[in-house]
Amino acid sequence: MSLTWKLLAIALLLSSSIHAQATGDKVEEFLEDQFGENPRLESVDVKVDDTVPLKNQKGWSAYIVDVHARLKDKKKSLIKQKMIWFSNGSMITKDLLDINTGENLSESVKPKFKPAYYTKENLIYGNENAKHKVVIFSDPLCPFCKGFVPGAIKDMKKDPEKFAVYYYHFPLTRLHPASVTLVKAAAAAELQGVKDVVLKLYTVKINPREKDEKKILAAFNKVEGTKLSVEDINTPEVKKIVSFDVTVANDLMVAGTPTVYLDGKIDKTKKKYLKVQ
Repeated sequence: MSLTWKLLAIALLLSSSIHAQATGDKVEEFLEDQFGENPRLESVDVKVDDTVPLKNQKGWSAYIVDVHARLKDKKKSLIKQKMIWFSNGSMITKDLLDINTGENLSESVKPKFKPAYYTKENLIYGNENAKHKVVIFSDPLCPFCKGFVPGAIKDMKKDPEKFAVYYYHFPLTRLHPASVTLVKAAAAAELQGVKDVVLKLYTVKINPREKDEKKILAAFNKVEGTKLSVEDINTPEVKKIVSFDVTVANDLMVAGTPTVYLDGKIDKTKKKYLKVQ
């Protein structure tokens, strides 16, 4: 079991009292003490990124925390993980379930979409000053994405003053290894000024499990009309773009695709853009 999963396992089991008013500092101190008991860790740093009072659970708040843990190995490996904890001032727990619905309340608490994440590189259609900002995290080989993303983008690109569409590559590496090469190719093509790269990306025909970069690139180039090489998609500039997108996704705790935000708030229905004025 990896250390990341061990941290999660510990988190799921912990449910202890905090004999003081729940504050960000107290939550940080408690978690650092708990995680610090792991003998494989050299150090642990926990920071509360945001606190969200729970509307229908009086006295309870959700604490979104960043955990940075350094291993006691030769490379001093650093693990970064974002987690959600709940506290009512006297208790702290990783999971809080609604007894009436069975809903895990962590599903209703997500980090806020920060203004700094709206970059010109991620704006694929519309005016940056448009009335509404729509954010899409997607894997081009995800079946659900294929059924939603192209159509949604085509709808919104018709009204550039109403919608600013921001797109973030989030390849599901384990499920679709080929998507890693595809998103790097997309980033490289956009750097070369190729238009409508994202929309065409969803028409590339390749086995999602394919790992041969040359074969994947051949399929991409055929659809996009490009002549990208393996070297072209592995430049520092390309890696920086893809890394930024994945970092944003991880910071927002995006777990699946497609994930959609409308005006900074997650849209679980993915259809609210159809109703805005």
